[in-house]
Amino acid sequence: LFAIAKPSGPVCMTMLDGIKPLISQSRIFSHPSTIEASQKKGKKHRFRHRPGGIKIGQGGTLDPLADGVLIIGIGKGTKKLQTHLDGPKTYRTTALLGAETDTYDSEGKVVRTAPWKHVTREKIESVLDRFRGEITQLPPIYSALKMDGKPLYEYAREGKSLPRPIEARKVTIHSLKCIDWQDGAPLDGDGPGHHFDFPKAQVSEKDKETMDKVRELVVKEGKVEGVAGETEMEAEAVPEALDECRPPIFKLEMQVSGGTYVRSIVHNIGHAIGSAAHVVHLSRTIQGDYHCDEQPGDPGNCISWSVFERAIEERKGDGPRTEDKKDEEWTAWEEAVL
Repeated sequence: LFAIAKPSGPVCMTMLDGIKPLISQSRIFSHPSTIEASQKKGKKHRFRHRPGGIKIGQGGTLDPLADGVLIIGIGKGTKKLQTHLDGPKTYRTTALLGAETDTYDSEGKVVRTAPWKHVTREKIESVLDRFRGEITQLPPIYSALKMDGKPLYEYAREGKSLPRPIEARKVTIHSLKCIDWQDGAPLDGDGPGHHFDFPKAQVSEKDKETMDKVRELVVKEGKVEGVAGETEMEAEAVPEALDECRPPIFKLEMQVSGGTYVRSIVHNIGHAIGSAAHVVHLSRTIQGDYHCDEQPGDPGNCISWSVFERAIEERKGDGPRTEDKKDEEWTAWEEAVL
């Protein structure tokens, strides 16, 4: 087991695919004779990246937007990954007020805007207790949730009932606190304050109708009317225009059980305060014995992804390690793992 400090941007599975050839050709994980035998089988060999049956897995994926601790298991280490999947994790997230998106984060499309000028840090802190302890939670239903391999929106468009109830999950929020509040910078300048903006893409009216049908299906078939945090808007008002300054952001730190959707918590808090909110930044700072980003850019006891990026690029140029290279010193990425 080891952990990578994932940056924001890359897809986790793409990262794993990138390091598989490194793992398969490393003396740490394979005997030199096994490496040589796998090379002779050539590119058509089905398990060319798994000589000797080497397996690779991760202890909980992160969205492309997110950064932080990404635990990697190699070989027998993969058997220990479930403990990390189920165990508590600590996150820090930044949320932007005033807009709800279909994915609950800045990668999605704007579903609606909402008033935000009545919101204060104290108001946010006043609703956090609703989300502490054991709660029932649904994943973001408009983005990736599927049933029998079919997205929920397809059932909605076809006017069909769901094959079975939506599985709302019980999760535990061990701790939840607001750690920062920041006003937005002026729209027409570089003044003080943050510079996060709403996504430019908007959900079409047709898609909004489909999304409403999806929610109706979820509530009807899933029987989750009492899901914690899925409250009605506390304030109904005309959304404020983005006239002078960006809406504020608030930052949360939370320790949660496995399977918790941080995006859903932020989305539900937006409803609870009579506004809307979506995630613009997310970091997993602690998982098991691994930690990173105690200071900006600090990998902690994780390995910086840049170490592997350099190794992947070098491998493209030099080719895999061969038998006559087996007595060389460890490479930079191997030293980092060791």
